[in-house]
Amino acid sequence: MKLCITEKPSVAKDIAAILGADRRLEGFYEGGEYRVTWTFGHLCTLKEPADYTDLWKRWSLGALPMIPQRFGIKLIADRGIEKQFNVIKKLIAEADEVINCGDAGQEGELIQRWVMQKAEIKCPVKRLWISSLTDESIRDGFKDLKPESVYDRLYHAGLSRAIGDWILGMNATRLYSLKYSSPGNVLSIGRVQTPTLALIVQRQLEIENFKPEDYWELKTQYRDVTFNVTSGRFKTEPEAQAALGAIDGKLFTVTDVSEKKGKESPPRLFDLTSLQVECNKKWGWTADDTLRYIQSLYEKKVTTYPRVDTTYLSEDIYKKIPVILGQMKPYAPLTAQLLGGKIPKSKKVFDNSKVTDHHAIIPTGQAPNRLVGDERKLYHLIALRFISAFYPDCVFMSTTVLGEVDKIGFKATGKVIVEPGWRTVYGNQQDDDSQSEDKILPPFVVGESGQHVPSLLKKQTQPPKPYTEGTLLRAMESAGKTVEDEELREAMKENGIGRPSTRAAIIETLFKRRYIFRERKNIKASQAGIDLIATINEELLKSAKLTGLWENKLRRIERGEFSAADFIAELKTLINEIVLNVLNDNSSHRINVEDAVPEKKKKAAGEPAKKRQAAPRIKSLEEVKCPVCGNGYILKGKTAYGCSCFKDGCNFRIDFNECGPELTPARVATYIKKKYKQ
Repeated sequence: MKLCITEKPSVAKDIAAILGADRRLEGFYEGGEYRVTWTFGHLCTLKEPADYTDLWKRWSLGALPMIPQRFGIKLIADRGIEKQFNVIKKLIAEADEVINCGDAGQEGELIQRWVMQKAEIKCPVKRLWISSLTDESIRDGFKDLKPESVYDRLYHAGLSRAIGDWILGMNATRLYSLKYSSPGNVLSIGRVQTPTLALIVQRQLEIENFKPEDYWELKTQYRDVTFNVTSGRFKTEPEAQAALGAIDGKLFTVTDVSEKKGKESPPRLFDLTSLQVECNKKWGWTADDTLRYIQSLYEKKVTTYPRVDTTYLSEDIYKKIPVILGQMKPYAPLTAQLLGGKIPKSKKVFDNSKVTDHHAIIPTGQAPNRLVGDERKLYHLIALRFISAFYPDCVFMSTTVLGEVDKIGFKATGKVIVEPGWRTVYGNQQDDDSQSEDKILPPFVVGESGQHVPSLLKKQTQPPKPYTEGTLLRAMESAGKTVEDEELREAMKENGIGRPSTRAAIIETLFKRRYIFRERKNIKASQAGIDLIATINEELLKSAKLTGLWENKLRRIERGEFSAADFIAELKTLINEIVLNVLNDNSSHRINVEDAVPEKKKKAAGEPAKKRQAAPRIKSLEEVKCPVCGNGYILKGKTAYGCSCFKDGCNFRIDFNECGPELTPARVATYIKKKYKQ
């Protein structure tokens, strides 16, 4: 008997249907030579300090650093998890072969390996590795199962990451909390979260300490076109006034006119980070919002695997492109031009050297009929980006006109699109990045001259902009460096902090710890966040650059270029040094997290109170989210309320004799909220 272990009940259902395992039993499907079961994401975790020795139960500076002789795993304490694990353990004991059908990534590999280890597996294991959940992809994956050993390095990298996070997180959190926190408060320290907080604090201090400086720009208007002085800005008003006086009343002469043809390539396909950045810029979505929506699209089979850090496709995907485009019926007017000829095979799209486990996020070709609201918006964004990648470059003509007045040079530039190319896909939409002062210029002739209207414009230097979630994700990806160029951005990914799949959770953790807060779209550090970073003297704990080098080592472990044992040994040495340094600090500094986030402004005396905006009224049970699985919505049966995902294993149920069958959808939502204390 072959046992397939998936990461979710919904995936188990899809795989079981394809394999013919059509009998639903308690915790698994069965049919033919297959059984298909599932986890609920993480069933196991690394042991807590108290699980190793009683000495580590109580928080004490004298017990630090805590470094177990050997790290162990344990089952997460939850009745539902324990029940499902016992099902998996029994099935593994009866299996001749196990097929790991977990999420095809580092975390997915770790999740499944820990479950199999805890279940004391002894039979051979194979790995299903797929980039989408379409029926075709699943069938192809089962024809090409790999031995588990092929992914050993991926597992070792994931295990090293987990152990590294434990060593630094557990020890540094206790150390800094006991040494610097006000009584009863915890100062959370993390290998990735602390350098991320440091980025935000550094940017905020740069803004607060910024001293604006005045400067003057000299411009002149000639034939309704604004020309800028070529010598740059003036730092003093007398200097600027002198330049203005020198050209006032004198003729403007055109000295050079040049035209140059230029090309603009289509925007790159999406990786997870660039998708999160785009959604934050367009709609103000948080990184976590985007991750949830794209994960849902993946599970609905309309887009490929989302937790990726490449914007390229592997060359073997090329032959599938016409098929995918042909299946995208709602976009037929845009795909017709591509399907009428040969699809271009650009190195900016197809490059095996830039693809490891998974390729960029693209549509699968499955019809997006069931999508509504934000999920439909997100699919549309991905679909247009995919289609535009195969359109020709946008061709434009750039015009530069040079002139002078009394030997002072001026310049004006213009740009006109000659062939829209890929911009056709977006119609009248225009990216914010493409906005510029360039416009169509009237014809100019070298040697022509005439009257002009000069002017001085006083301006001030501006501080850096606060981080938004989008720009913070970019900073995490490039270890704090501002990188706009796409080629350079790809190169910087090796040294980014965190992984694409974890960055959203890191940002959310900082919000929950009250180290940061939102002010409209901007992210600001609380006083506790600022104080914490000021207190930490260890650069390795808060440096984005140095943490990026750690991340690079984890990637090298994945490729077999660096030893996992050496990585853990380095962290053990580091935490010993950190503990020693902090214990030797004799300052009495204390950080208070309680009132870290500023309260909203109170209304002034006499100011009329603003009406509180009522939440939208719930009119149907489909609007009420299941409090157990979080994926389904509430259904009304003959004797009870249940969850729409009951076929996928969700056991939510409220009998009518508990609350009555006559409740309105709004009252059902209120009852559930109280019962589950959401």
